[in-house]
Amino acid sequence: MNYKISEPDKIDSPALVVFPELVKKNIEHLVSMADDVSRLRPHIKTHKTAEGIQLMMKAGISKFKCATIAEAELLGLNNAPDVVLAYQPGGPKLKRFLELIKKYPGTEWACLTDNILSASAMSDAFAEAGLKISVYIDLNTGMNRSGIVPGAEVIELYGSISKMKGIVPKGLHAYDGHQRNPDFAKRKEETKTSFEAVYVMQEVLKSKGFSEPVIIAGGSPTFPVHIKSEKIECSPGTCIFWDKGYSDLCAEQPFTPAAVLLTRVISLPTPERITLDLGHKSVAPENEIGRRVYFPGASELKPVAQSEEHLVMETAAGHGFKIGDLLIGIPFHICPTVSMYDRMTTVEDGKVTGEWRVTARDRKITI
Repeated sequence: MNYKISEPDKIDSPALVVFPELVKKNIEHLVSMADDVSRLRPHIKTHKTAEGIQLMMKAGISKFKCATIAEAELLGLNNAPDVVLAYQPGGPKLKRFLELIKKYPGTEWACLTDNILSASAMSDAFAEAGLKISVYIDLNTGMNRSGIVPGAEVIELYGSISKMKGIVPKGLHAYDGHQRNPDFAKRKEETKTSFEAVYVMQEVLKSKGFSEPVIIAGGSPTFPVHIKSEKIECSPGTCIFWDKGYSDLCAEQPFTPAAVLLTRVISLPTPERITLDLGHKSVAPENEIGRRVYFPGASELKPVAQSEEHLVMETAAGHGFKIGDLLIGIPFHICPTVSMYDRMTTVEDGKVTGEWRVTARDRKITI
């Protein structure tokens, strides 16, 4: 991919640069992969922008997922019709969620729960406010991060919630982010096998007289699997921007990295090393140093050290790099990288055209 920037001197570095036309193409691919756009419930955790929400709504997407109150409020501010907070709010977060629901009544809100204590607290809070909010039981299908294992406990909790005043059970939520086999055929089979228990829960609940529970499932790696099932709402997130990590892992998917990093050579400390202004504060550092950023135009560079403001790259002597040279890097993990920037520069037809504010990067907008 040629990330042409004809006016690089207009952008200070390090910078996050987004190409809106590539974003639009990614959204087109997302919609084209679905038999029905109403089965798409993309997560906004990756982009956290009003523009990303608006582009998806323009493409016909009306359902969204988010993880923080700020992300939820950004969706409310943009009149998103249907939003699931994919989190179990408690304590101050529950109070904020309640305030959010009151402030944005035009949005249909829902959230998750996986235990009777949290569900009861939600029920009391919403009932006291004269509200009744839909909840999804969060299932643990093998990721072991949150949720409960499909079984009798799920059925019991679903039944208990159905008798509460402030909440009503609407369905099941299953995030299978642990399914990361690079062989798509194996990932597909492993995903289907682990998901059989979710369908069992759905059928048992139906047999007990409940309306058919809605199933929300998956992230980006399992999206091509779940979108083939008519019964599932799919919630990929990274696809709007994509990244190097998923380009490698999910080669079967048609998305293109649409948000990249602009960095410059700021020092030549030895004949075999160059230093870039791309430190820990500029690109997600959770992976080992060789899997943080990829430079498609300089694949010979090898990262050897990184600190808060510097990334040291090793290369051959006589390399030809000069102070001020500009490089374009593709993050391996775009989601936490976006969270490091309060804005991203837009480039269209090679020209700098403006910026997108990463509004939901903040933990609080107004609530």
